[in-house]
Order: sequence, then C-alpha cells, then structure tokens
Amino acid sequence: MRIRPLVADTSIAVALTTVAVLLGQESARQGWPELDATGYALVALANVPAVFRSRAPLAVLLLVHAAWVVYVTAGYWPVVNTFAPMLAVYTVTALRPARVSVPCGVLMSAVWIYAGVVSEGSSMASVIGQAIGFPLVIWRFGYVARRSAELARQLKREQDERARREVAEERGRIARELHDVVAHHMSVISVQAGLAKFVFTSDPATAHAALSTISGTSGEALEELRRMLRVLRAQEDEGDGAPDAPMPGLARLGEMVERVRSGGVAVDLRVEGTPRQLAPGVELCAYRVVQEALTNVLKHARGAGAAVELRYEPQHVTVSVTNDGKGVIPDRVRTGSGHGLIGMRERAKLYGGTISIGPLSEGGFAVRLTLPTSAQAASQGDDAT
Repeated sequence: MRIRPLVADTSIAVALTTVAVLLGQESARQGWPELDATGYALVALANVPAVFRSRAPLAVLLLVHAAWVVYVTAGYWPVVNTFAPMLAVYTVTALRPARVSVPCGVLMSAVWIYAGVVSEGSSMASVIGQAIGFPLVIWRFGYVARRSAELARQLKREQDERARREVAEERGRIARELHDVVAHHMSVISVQAGLAKFVFTSDPATAHAALSTISGTSGEALEELRRMLRVLRAQEDEGDGAPDAPMPGLARLGEMVERVRSGGVAVDLRVEGTPRQLAPGVELCAYRVVQEALTNVLKHARGAGAAVELRYEPQHVTVSVTNDGKGVIPDRVRTGSGHGLIGMRERAKLYGGTISIGPLSEGGFAVRLTLPTSAQAASQGDDAT
C-alpha cells in the first residue's frame, strides 16, 4: 500500500527521535555527559525536522547539521544524533541534482571530522574513515534512488505516449471503416432517389417506399458522421486505398467461426432472439470485437474451447466471446493494455455501447459487448464505456 509522504516522514521522524533519546540515555555509561533538558532539546531539534524532509530537503539538512554541530560543541555524545544527518544527505541526493547533493555530503563529512576533533580520546584515523565512507555510501544510495525515479518517470511517459499513439492509430482505422459505412449510406440514398424519381408518377407506392428508405438511411448516415466527428480527433488522410470488399457484419459470423475452427480452435456459435438488420456501423463494431477476441484465442489459448453468443434484444444487441482457459500461454496473455483491447474499447465508446474484458472466476477469459441498435439509443449512451 502507498503511504502519504507526510505520514511516512512523520513516522520516520518519530523513529529517529526515539532512537536518539534511547542512545542519549546510554551516554553516561559510555563516559559522556548525561542528557539534560538542553541535550534533549537539541536531540529534538536535530531529529524532528525530518518530518519536512520531502518538502524542503535542503533546508532540513542545513537545520539538522546546525543542531548537530551545537550538540557536539556542547560536549554531548556525537553518536546520538548521527542518523538524522545521514537521512538528510540521502534525501537531498535522492531529490536534488549532484551539484547540490555533493556539497551536502561534504558538509556531513566536515561535521563528522569536527566531532572527532572536539571529542577527547577519538581515533582520528577511524573518524576520518567514517567521515569519508558513510557519506559516500549514503550519497550512492540516494543517487541510485534518484536515477531509478527518473527512469520510472521516463518509462511512464513513454508508455503514455505509446498508448496515445495506439489510440490514434486505432481511431484512424475506425475512421476508414466509418468512411466506407457512410459511403454505403450515400449509395443507398442515391439509388433510392433515382428510383423514386423514375416511378414518381407511374408508381406512387414504390416512390413513397423509396423516400421512406432515404429518410431512414440519411438519418443513420448523419448519426454516423456526428459520432465520428465527436470521437475522432484527427482527419483521415485521403488516398489510403480503402478496401473494395463490402464491410462485414453479423451475418458473416458463421464464416469467421469456420475460419477459426480450421485453425484448430473448437468454437461454438449460438444466436438468441430474432435476427434483424442493424445499422452497418453497429454490425461492423460487433463483428470486429468478435474477430479480435477470437484472434486472441488463436494467439494465446490455442487449445482452449471458445463460445460466441449473439443475442438480439429489443433495443440492444449483445455479443460475448468466452474461452475455458485450457492451453493458455501465460507469457502471451494481455491484461488490458494491448493494442487490440484498446481498439475494442474505442469501438464500444464510438457506438455508445458498453464492453467488459477480463478473466473469469472459474478460469478462462471473456469479452462481452452490448450495443444499442437505434440511433436514438446510441446517442443516449454515447458517453458509456
């Protein structure tokens, strides 16, 4: 669990002060003056500022070392207040550049040597060795912590940028597909308008039916454009060469299932409710999600059995793809950040649907997509994810 910095620093300051007080009570046994009120005050002044070490590391370091110098000059046992300066040097090194932290390490060495000079009976060889060794080791640990934090931040930025690029690429692919869908609508409108014009006087009923088709189709086309302009941020470059083949829909799920079966995966397709024609964009979205889910089964769980369920409801259509988890290759399993999974979520958002992707409690993996089947329902759910 992550602890708030102020809480963590307060706990550290309390621990440092407690250890210093306990060492101070051993001063007399070590041949040093026993701590009095002044000594305890200096102990507190040298350790309590650690509460603010994350917010003002340099100021805390200077205050702690100043209190340590006064404490040593007063003739108390120098060892009592050595831990807070060490922590202060580590903190500055971990949070500030080397041009700031190196002088801080030198300051600690100087105070350490000063403590040895003013203390009677000190072995200066030992004192100098400690004055060099301790700050050097502490500075090294702080430097490694700072570099690790910088690398972690850089990795996070790269991951965020990669995710943004993947989303942009997926939205570009969706834009191409929407272009084909809208082109389909315009073609239908053109044909129906020509038919209505041709039979306007000779067959009014046929003309009326054609105009009704134009009305419904144009409404769906406008809704496709509205969703595309709201969700997609960048325009699709012209001249990418859109595919000439018609866009796939739910009627072709059987063909997809057969292809997956030929790849060695046992797939069961179930259709519930009364099949009906849906908006091309909705069918394309459902088709692509099923395609990606089954592709993941082929890649990551070749030995698993899969089930595809398509359910037609009055206002929605639901598709789900589940596998039993047998034959899964753990190293290849994505947990939610893969390019294909990002594409699924973007498609669901684009058409006002909801999607859930994740492992099952009994084993295996499931993808479940629910899409509204009318432009009005989709507009009411455009913000769903």
